[in-house]
Amino acid sequence: MSYMDVLKKINKKQFSSVYLLYGTESYMIQDIKQKILANALNEEDQDVNVSSYDLEETPIEDVVTDAETYPFFGERKIIIADKPVFMKAKPDKLPFDHNVDALQSYLSNPADYSILILTAPYEKLDERKKVIKLLKKQGEAVACEPVKEWNLDEWIQTLADQLHIHVPKELHELFIREIGTNLMVLQSEMEKLALNLGENGVVTKELAEEMLSHSAEASGLKLVDAVMERNLSRAIHLYKDLLRTNEDPIALTALLASQFRIIYQAKILKQKGYAPNQMRQYIQAHPYVIKMAMKREQYFTQIELEQIMNQLTETDQHIKQGRVEKNLAFELLLYQLINIKQASERIG
Repeated sequence: MSYMDVLKKINKKQFSSVYLLYGTESYMIQDIKQKILANALNEEDQDVNVSSYDLEETPIEDVVTDAETYPFFGERKIIIADKPVFMKAKPDKLPFDHNVDALQSYLSNPADYSILILTAPYEKLDERKKVIKLLKKQGEAVACEPVKEWNLDEWIQTLADQLHIHVPKELHELFIREIGTNLMVLQSEMEKLALNLGENGVVTKELAEEMLSHSAEASGLKLVDAVMERNLSRAIHLYKDLLRTNEDPIALTALLASQFRIIYQAKILKQKGYAPNQMRQYIQAHPYVIKMAMKREQYFTQIELEQIMNQLTETDQHIKQGRVEKNLAFELLLYQLINIKQASERIG
């Protein structure tokens, strides 16, 4: 079942006895848990009728026993069990063994006064395992996967509506560029804007640029753009800003190398006739990153990109070997990258 579909049922107070929330999008997992708590229990019952377990520390049979025990107060209880390692293809080693049979037996006849929520924050589960097949058959299994770039417009609008603010459509790309696709971060940044604006406030470009926390990837693209524009002063200014956020020159060199590598790959694949959606099979990056690389590759020749990659590799080696102080090395790197672009244009 999809995230949106399960929320509709929960908001109508239609609950399953068992939920499996799996995937790496923590916002969705947390949101579903909070919606179940808010809709299934009165506020006064939440202190006494909610139990939480870490399955890396507690055997699953203890969780099952709790689920089978009638609540002391109220008519319903909620049990949350996190990190069911026995659902992974290669379970982590623990100082005890989980009695998965106890859970499978419970799934065949779950208590009608308990809601059991299993949260598995893993990229993949072993779908061949009987316990997972039972969970999907007897309960609600919800995939909580990272949002695709093409769905972010809808998410920005949904969160803006919840917070009673307005984000103009033309600013959506700015949000995506600066924040990325992490919904937890997106929610936090939207809440920050809502506090600043008040109810029914309208987000302006100036306010968004001032208040949004910038992702490292976004900063990397801005440095690429500064090189592309041969703007050394802007590149140095961006670098100083990153230093103030405790970014390390070695990490920034790797980040720049990653961005230019994707641009180089995009150029080569484009020359071979690949469309952007086909490039995703070969470039291990988010579709939005590939989209940005496609915009930038036309500003660089293949020779320029090869020279830039060589310079990045050389700088990385010099820093790690201690041959140059790392802050100085990165500033020199920016100068050298821009010089490659300028020299190439002079020859051209």
